[in-house]
Amino acid sequence: MNLRKLAINCFFAVAAIGLAVILGRQVYEQWQAGRGASSSASEPAKPVAQQDGTTPVRVSLEARKNMGLVTEAIRPRDYFRTIEVPGVITDRPGVSDRGVAAPVTGIVTQIHAYPGNTVPPNAPLVTLRLVSETLHASQLEFFKATKEVAIAQQQKQRLEGLAVSGGVPGARIIEVDNQIQRMGVNVQAYRQDLLARGLSPDRIEAVARGEFVTEITVRAPGSSEPAADESGSWSYEVQSLKVGLGQQVAAGEILCNLADHRRLLVEGVGFKKDMALIRRAAIDRFPIEISFEVSDRGEWPPLSQALSIEHVANIVDVDRRTFSFYIPLENQCQTYVRDGKPRFLWRFRPGDRVRLFIPVEEMKDVFVLPQAAVVREGPDAFVFRQNGDLFDRIPVHVLHEDTTSIVIANDGRLRKRFFIAQNAAATLNRVLKAQLASGLPTNLHVHADGTTHEAH
Repeated sequence: MNLRKLAINCFFAVAAIGLAVILGRQVYEQWQAGRGASSSASEPAKPVAQQDGTTPVRVSLEARKNMGLVTEAIRPRDYFRTIEVPGVITDRPGVSDRGVAAPVTGIVTQIHAYPGNTVPPNAPLVTLRLVSETLHASQLEFFKATKEVAIAQQQKQRLEGLAVSGGVPGARIIEVDNQIQRMGVNVQAYRQDLLARGLSPDRIEAVARGEFVTEITVRAPGSSEPAADESGSWSYEVQSLKVGLGQQVAAGEILCNLADHRRLLVEGVGFKKDMALIRRAAIDRFPIEISFEVSDRGEWPPLSQALSIEHVANIVDVDRRTFSFYIPLENQCQTYVRDGKPRFLWRFRPGDRVRLFIPVEEMKDVFVLPQAAVVREGPDAFVFRQNGDLFDRIPVHVLHEDTTSIVIANDGRLRKRFFIAQNAAATLNRVLKAQLASGLPTNLHVHADGTTHEAH
């Protein structure tokens, strides 16, 4: 009996211990599961990556409007890697600015154009009262020589009538002809002298009739170039006036300066180490890109001119170790009327600073995006492809970048006609991180009835 009772007690003791172990294990597993759940809830959600390695971010229409997000279809193209050098817009020597000088010594009696005025070719600028004794003497000698030729010709006519009847020998006629030729040479010399002093041909003919010139009007240079403004004829702009009323000026003294800024030059400044690259760009006529200091905000039409280097200076600045090269620039002009006279507003002005991008290497079949289209995280670079409300973050390989553009390799990550965000890539990346930190899948679609599913 005692052995039987002992066996029964041992059985119940072992069963109780086994039950306690089983209950303890269940309690431990439940505690561990609760701890794991709370730990995973406190950690940020892992990115929901697609099979191609992209990560989507959901952006509503309102958010896209607030960011000013712009998406465009991309396509591969050829691109020139460039170097950036500074430049400045300058006048074209001997073309852009013209000084108008006094042809003779005189006193300013009238000013016809003032700074800011526009004047067509041959328009009056300044009237001078002549005080030059040599000019008066030249007019007098020209008048006398002209009259002497007329008198000699009349004498020849009378002698020719007598020579027919035998009253005058033929040698006398020959003598008078020689005298007329000598006088004609003097007349031609005085005529050229008056032309050189600024008298117009019609005024010279008036002097020949005895109407001496006491005043002379200095006019703008003539122009044989085609019309360039809206009125159908070209006009100069008076840039500065150097004289005043009543002032005496000497022959050759500058009266005013006229500006003709239709054609200018861009003077680029390169370092000597860049000489070979810029020389090649000049020889091969590579297209030059230009960035202006001030944005035109859409007030001017696009610059349609193809810019290329015209010539490279063959001297080096000994202090800065730089050299200059020059690019022709066609200017753009707007006009307005003030007091019944047209005024000019030029788009490009001498002294404006620019940045020049000189091509040095051609990169074929690549994607070119704006700087704001790419976001970086350490050594990685990403762009965002639009897919409805989703924007897929795509890793890309950057081949080259400058201050305005980034060149992406055409390695299959991006394809022709992908709609890529052209700006706000950094903002989209911050939105992606915020959605990941919220614990919600970034590729979640929410329907109007409240149901959800992941993007397909």
